[in-house]
Amino acid sequence: MPDLGAIITAIVTPFGDDGRVDEVGFVRLLKHLAANGSDGVVVAGTTGEASTLDDDEHLALIELAVEEAPDGFSIIAGAGSNDTRHAVELTAKASELGADAILSVTPYYNRPNRRGVVRHYEEVAKSTDLPIVLYNIPSRTGLDMPNDLLAELAQIENIIGVKQANNDNLAMVDGLQLYAGNDDVLAKVLDLGGSGGILVASHIVGPEMRRMVDEPNERASIHEELQTVFEALSVAPAAISTKAALEMLGLPGGVPRLPYVEADESERAVIRTMLEARGFVGVTT
Repeated sequence: MPDLGAIITAIVTPFGDDGRVDEVGFVRLLKHLAANGSDGVVVAGTTGEASTLDDDEHLALIELAVEEAPDGFSIIAGAGSNDTRHAVELTAKASELGADAILSVTPYYNRPNRRGVVRHYEEVAKSTDLPIVLYNIPSRTGLDMPNDLLAELAQIENIIGVKQANNDNLAMVDGLQLYAGNDDVLAKVLDLGGSGGILVASHIVGPEMRRMVDEPNERASIHEELQTVFEALSVAPAAISTKAALEMLGLPGGVPRLPYVEADESERAVIRTMLEARGFVGVTT
């Protein structure tokens, strides 16, 4: 099994006021994460607003991340689609750009049956030699992959893990590395023997989440301390709240793309209160 790291941040995509990708801001944020607890990033995932990126933007971000990543820092390319042909094309191109692994979400909206899911991932797997991490997030896709289906998919060569965002399915599966898909279950996944998490709060509290890996005896207490962070960042969709928090800390979050809108004042107040309570210096309004 490849070692992609334990703390993997689903990096936001900064957009400028003109709506374009802020590549300078993206690189600055990437390097900030690498210096603050993250072992790697998922580029163009859910929190990266992949659903509003066109393919040129999507692939350019992956290429930029590969070029700018420090040595040993994993770049996992989000390359899923509800159109198998499109998923295959994105996966193949991301692989050519030098990503370390692929994150592949279940087909959303059209909600294929079990045989369709298997066939979808068989085709995706044929398009790359890279390790593939499945992404199970039924709250967004309308489709859940139960653990027996995950075990079946684990038989496909180069499918090596799952980002599990259905807390009810949280269990080790033979042949798959388990990654927490929700920040609030990172401790549980680590206790189960999982590999780590693909996380959002690590934008803000990466060193603390790193400690949950490195200091297992302190894991439960760190988890409790971070509950206010998880709650504050859930006041709006993750990309919105995380971007607001980053901007308050003087880091490049940028504005969201429609249909996401910027955090309103009540949402910002919750996020600001959390940051101030944690002792961050220089929190802006």
